[in-house]
Amino acid sequence: MPITMASDHTLLLADESPILYRSGTEQIATPFKRHSANPVIAQDHPWEEAIGWSSVYRHPQTGKYQLWYQGYAKDQVPSRTQDHPVCYAESDDGIHFEKPMFDFFPLKGSPSNNIVMLGNGGYSYRYGCWVVVDHKSTDSSRRYKMSYFDFSGEGDQENPGLHVAFSPDGIHWTKHDEAPLSLMSHGRGKYAPDLPFSDDTQTPWLRPLTMSDAVDCFYDPIRRKYAIYGKMWIDSPDGNMFWKHAMGRIMSEDFIHWSEPELLIAPDDNDPPSVEFHAAPVFYHQGYYFSLLQILDRAEGGGVIEIELAISKDGDHWLRPFQNQFVLPRGAEGSFDSGSIFTNASPVILEDEIRFYYGGYSGGATNPAGRGKLSGMGMASIPRDRFTGIRSLARSDQPTLKQPLEHRGQVTLKSIDLTSVESITLNADASEGSIQVEILTASGYRLKGYSQEGAVSISGDNLRHEISWKNFTLGDLPAGSYLIRIHLNRATVYALTLKSKS
Repeated sequence: MPITMASDHTLLLADESPILYRSGTEQIATPFKRHSANPVIAQDHPWEEAIGWSSVYRHPQTGKYQLWYQGYAKDQVPSRTQDHPVCYAESDDGIHFEKPMFDFFPLKGSPSNNIVMLGNGGYSYRYGCWVVVDHKSTDSSRRYKMSYFDFSGEGDQENPGLHVAFSPDGIHWTKHDEAPLSLMSHGRGKYAPDLPFSDDTQTPWLRPLTMSDAVDCFYDPIRRKYAIYGKMWIDSPDGNMFWKHAMGRIMSEDFIHWSEPELLIAPDDNDPPSVEFHAAPVFYHQGYYFSLLQILDRAEGGGVIEIELAISKDGDHWLRPFQNQFVLPRGAEGSFDSGSIFTNASPVILEDEIRFYYGGYSGGATNPAGRGKLSGMGMASIPRDRFTGIRSLARSDQPTLKQPLEHRGQVTLKSIDLTSVESITLNADASEGSIQVEILTASGYRLKGYSQEGAVSISGDNLRHEISWKNFTLGDLPAGSYLIRIHLNRATVYALTLKSKS
């Protein structure tokens, strides 16, 4: 069935789903580029001995950035269990951040600070500060929604799990009365030998196949639900709990009532034995779900974390096409992010750039001693829509070729209804070579004037290369479905945009 374009549409070449076949090519992931100003937020207050988990929002009209991040206040707070406060910063350009001072939570020796929320206290720590903003909300007091991990209950029956809070402005927060909204495991004891049975489901902490303390939330525009993709404990070879983390998910229509957790993907045979998913934040963009998997390797440096890209068309079935390759590796030795990197589900998508804000430690994520090391908030980016690309191979050889080909490849897309399409642009880098685009019938026959030889050659690096032919236009084509073939010569293509007739 041909792909139908009802309106302007950008087709990412993030997986094989839009491709009929390709030859002489390979798929690549685009490494994230760190900003030269990193860290964009530094630890410079007593309640910021370490900073990590974060969430960011850019207002679409004003362009103002709001960023929430987790601090480590150590002995500054009234209770040990409140020593992971939610801190707040804002910026006009996303690079230079200010920390407004409030008097919401006076600390020892610090009557004013940028803390906007503390945990409940109780048995253990509050984690996270993941914010979703809904400007269409009929309740202005709940326009900003935060998910986080905390403990609720009394005495020995404190339950770990999902908590939420609401705010009209991202600064003044009110915790929801009911908690936890989803019960979660947290890992009591190293191997949790006291396994729960089906008649013992209320045992605190020990809950199989539930989410754990990373509850990074986003709004799924396809399902029209809030979704949390995060870490889920899976059992060890001997059946004991809390062996390593995988990716799980819960969803909600109202941010209050959440579905039962479900396991989606786990480390496999191609991962080193010491590797697991520390967290799995997900966002949706241009027809794909992307996860910035936090790959935790417990065998090195007290548990180091680097970022791998995972891809899904439906949010249920996930691909790891660049397994054990990192789009955001640890930083250079001595930098704030040389040990562990903590991503989130809130990239900032600009006209020509996608920005990713992240927390970084110079030490291991699972090493308690790491809190005393260097940390900060960083920003990294990619050009717009260049998550992955397809580039020509340096050499292709096959007995059916008259001679080996160097830096020559082609990508043939599945048939597309071009009836209403008036122009095509390519997001591609041909700075060292060239690209030609030809049109074929749905059966694969070439069309005179629209072949590779009839195409105007493209060169240079551009997010929006205009596609054209020497003697014909798209408007000269009879209505119907066609194949688009992209010829690559020392070039990489990332996406194409089809603009419909007005």
